[in-house]
Amino acid sequence: MPSPHAAHYADCIAQVETPLLVNEAIAENTYLLRVSAPHIASTCRPGQFVMIRMAGLNSPLIGRAFAIYNVHNDADGNPDAIDLIYLRKGALTVPLSSAPVGTPVSLWGPLGNSFVDESLASGGCDRLIMAVGGIGQTPMLVTGRDALEKGWAKQVEMIYGARKASLLAGVDDFRAAGFDLTLCTDDGSLGQQARVPDVLDARLQELQQSSPGESVRVLTCGPEIMMEKVAEVGKKYGATVQVSMETPMACGIGICFSCVAKVQQDDGAWDYKRTCVEGPIFDAEQVCW
Repeated sequence: MPSPHAAHYADCIAQVETPLLVNEAIAENTYLLRVSAPHIASTCRPGQFVMIRMAGLNSPLIGRAFAIYNVHNDADGNPDAIDLIYLRKGALTVPLSSAPVGTPVSLWGPLGNSFVDESLASGGCDRLIMAVGGIGQTPMLVTGRDALEKGWAKQVEMIYGARKASLLAGVDDFRAAGFDLTLCTDDGSLGQQARVPDVLDARLQELQQSSPGESVRVLTCGPEIMMEKVAEVGKKYGATVQVSMETPMACGIGICFSCVAKVQQDDGAWDYKRTCVEGPIFDAEQVCW
């Protein structure tokens, strides 16, 4: 019988109630919030997330999972605050979007595994390509920055797509971080009029011809159909692909089993894995799409 152990149980998380420091629109229906959370800021790893809810409110009763977008340091250089990005569309995020600075929120984390764990275990890569769509850009700023600062990737590229230009969020942040950024939109309002998997296909084909032998790792987050197509493209060119699953979560700590995804095991059979404690990062080839 397989072990029920998960590597990322929520036994070392911080649970805090803290006021909003920033809560502002950065794109159409897209908001950035900042909260003071020194423990989370100092211990989180790229790809992890927090659960958040409005403090003192019972609706919605359960929290929502937000990927950690950025980490800020205090005057002494110590991590003390985190940024989260969210879409205004649900029972939590609609009232949250109109909450003024100073409004208390409850959050707990950091939760889940990390892109970095597997990347370092495999010795890193020559080129990291982050292929993201919609709100899937949220875990990529800290990830790409970590790759460049710690050297587990020599070069970092980002292919970022959305339905239209007004939905692209954080573009200036990605450029400032030193990523080679390629934008694409479904309607052609900014960047290429193309889908993320097609842009990735063309880029990997170009690299295969211009830089044979270069090791490439692809990270992807966004709509599930997009991630499936990105996984197919990566396999086509022999690139390692990791996906950050956006399965809806209820508890965030592995108790409720509401966020399971079908993942292939070493023996070829599949099993359900909880994205909150055994993910959200998975090897794309193991995901049963």
